[in-house]
Amino acid sequence: MNIGHHNTDEKVFIIAELSANHNGSLDTALKTITAMKESGADAIKLQTYTPDTITLDCDSELFTISQGTLWDKRKFHDLYAEAMTPWEWHPILFDHAKSLGMEAFSSPFDTSAVDFLSELEVPAYKIASFEITDIPLIEYTASKGKPIIISTGIATLSDIEAALEACKRMGNDQITLLKCTSAYPAALEEMNLLTIADMKKRFGENVGLSDHTMSLSAPVAAVALGARVIEKHFILDRRMGGADSAFSLEPDEFKAMVDAVRDTEKLLGKVTYELSEKSLKSREFSRSLFIAEDVKAGETITAANVRSVRPGFGLAPKYLSEILGKSFAANASKGTPLSWEHIG
Repeated sequence: MNIGHHNTDEKVFIIAELSANHNGSLDTALKTITAMKESGADAIKLQTYTPDTITLDCDSELFTISQGTLWDKRKFHDLYAEAMTPWEWHPILFDHAKSLGMEAFSSPFDTSAVDFLSELEVPAYKIASFEITDIPLIEYTASKGKPIIISTGIATLSDIEAALEACKRMGNDQITLLKCTSAYPAALEEMNLLTIADMKKRFGENVGLSDHTMSLSAPVAAVALGARVIEKHFILDRRMGGADSAFSLEPDEFKAMVDAVRDTEKLLGKVTYELSEKSLKSREFSRSLFIAEDVKAGETITAANVRSVRPGFGLAPKYLSEILGKSFAANASKGTPLSWEHIG
């Protein structure tokens, strides 16, 4: 699938998520994007919302977080007011990313955000995990005709099916499903990455991973299982603090992850039984039949005077049982690779 200038079939698409890690500073956001590029990210992703487009400013306990998260006891509205990326920053951040050769897009959280991002000509849209049940939002986003990346962190099987159907009703089949565990940070034993291969087989869509672990192993394992998109939160320095700092990678960690993913791509290669030039050369170190002692014409071939040894310049060992008991056609010295010409 093509996302901007990037073909995910040719190269895993690695997204650095800014989220709230600008901590309210445009300068920090710009510096973070530069560090993302230097760390090997292909794209930056923002989140496009205001507190009022994502929740209500309400004192009811229903609007206070209380689920054992990093954000417990905080009102939704207050948290999102702190974490949002100002909309007027978007064109500045996107232009900076593009100047560095990166793709830049975002997660819209309502239709006004979709329209705003459409005006900025984003190459794709991301549906966040908690929005996967908002079918009208998915339909509207898909109707823009751009690739749509959908996280499945809170999704049941039927939720995923409904989201896919919503996209396809809008004539959009440019879909990537991201395996995601909506815990912050996520425990390794909760990741269940085998689901990635099943998603690819079950739904026939491009697949990837939105990763909230602090492990570099999860993206590597995901790519080995077929992931073509990797998304990770990025922060200049976790000591900055902020809403998402606890599960975000610093530049050196992100770069190590990117390097590991790129190594994994090389390791996976393609399905082939053809030998490389180096492997063909290495066949010289395989075993073959050699004359193991000086012999004379007419002498019987035995397991003592012909042996299977390295290197591989003689007859293949599979012929040993066939030639035992036959006789030598001519004199030969120890260390001679056995050939059919030696056998009478």
